[in-house]
Amino acid sequence: MQDFRVLPSVDQVLTSPEGLALTEEHGRLAVVTAVRAGLEIAREKIRAGDDGATLAADLPRRIAEELAAAARSALRPLINLTGTVLHTNLGRAILAEEAVSAASAAMANPLALEFDLDGGGRGQRDDHLRGLLCELTGAEDATIVNNNAAAVLIALNTLADGREAIVSRGELIEIGGAFRMPDIMARAGARLVEVGTTNRTHPRDYEGAIGPETGVILKVHTSNYRIEGFTAEVPAPRLAEIARRAGVPLLNDLGSGSLIDLSIFGLRREPTVAEAVAEGADLVTFSGDKLLGGPQAGFVVGRRDLIAAINRNPLKRAVRLDKIRIAALEATLKLYRDPDRLKERLPTLRFLSRPEVDIGAQAARLAPAIDALLKPHGYSAAACTCQSQVGSGALPVDTIPSAGLRLTGSGGDAPERLSARLRALPIPVVGHIRDGALVLDLRCLESDEMLIAALAAL
Repeated sequence: MQDFRVLPSVDQVLTSPEGLALTEEHGRLAVVTAVRAGLEIAREKIRAGDDGATLAADLPRRIAEELAAAARSALRPLINLTGTVLHTNLGRAILAEEAVSAASAAMANPLALEFDLDGGGRGQRDDHLRGLLCELTGAEDATIVNNNAAAVLIALNTLADGREAIVSRGELIEIGGAFRMPDIMARAGARLVEVGTTNRTHPRDYEGAIGPETGVILKVHTSNYRIEGFTAEVPAPRLAEIARRAGVPLLNDLGSGSLIDLSIFGLRREPTVAEAVAEGADLVTFSGDKLLGGPQAGFVVGRRDLIAAINRNPLKRAVRLDKIRIAALEATLKLYRDPDRLKERLPTLRFLSRPEVDIGAQAARLAPAIDALLKPHGYSAAACTCQSQVGSGALPVDTIPSAGLRLTGSGGDAPERLSARLRALPIPVVGHIRDGALVLDLRCLESDEMLIAALAAL
């Protein structure tokens, strides 16, 4: 017999101690909705032959779990053990403590974002960063937008809307999310003029393409791929000479541009922003949340008159930064004033420069503890060597020797099953599958206890 009378009413659940506690935590409307849904599910199970009394007794627990799951943010902190330091899907750069504190203060207080405390009149939000950027890059002026794609877009729109933009065929890149440079140029209103070939472009190619309709010459640093073999490109100083003689501005897009020489940390040398400015580019664009190690942002630095024109562009308001990111960027850029301590204070550089021997020692230290945690679930852990990468399109063909944990189990789908279980943990752990195992690259793990505590939740 189907006895629905054993189920409580909505009011009975709401006035119970459990219901009152849930209402205090989640609000009455959410609890009422969850209770009604839970009661409907219970009725369906009773119709299917389940015991009503058991379902009624379990109802408060099920409702509490549903409410907790609905309240939990999808933006959950996790442990990045993928081996990709600047992982686009995991939020790229981890901010320095100074940047986190500055952003927190900006969120919690009014601040002089566009207010001149000296004169009492209106100020400019870019002024908080302009001086720092000019100091660190040697540029005459600077402006800031919400990412590097926006920086390229607004620069092109300002210089070449309805006019021609000359670019080498070998530099027509596609960046993450299928955003292609030709598409950005088209949205900016520029008419694309391709010169050279995929693998070889010469000075004469640019010189022959310049004409009355030329608005800009665009140079794009191919930060997310590399062409090797029979290649030729026009160096930035030579291209700057060509642009200067023709009276055409040169825009150099560095993409994940760095403010320092990364070779001092054992990485491949990338062109710095200061070098691009010194080589004669009229404008240089680069990202804030990649090699620079800050929050998402795009920078345009260069000639004062061109920066002024960009700031007059109506698009500027659409792509400007909010107070939180400006505060975090200011704190991040100030760290570059003290290069001797930069590696210790900026997480991106700290992760990238971690010695392999230190990570290997960490793997050897963690392996027994992690193995003991996984054994009851049919898996084992052992220390291993692996290769990290920078990520986010920076130094795409370079890897960094690293170390980690190789997790294995029985069955051909064991790595996939374990990976899914680790992603479902209260603090998810994300690795990568390689050669029949789930590998946890420890390059970005600064605390042994963090990983042990996360896996203990299994």
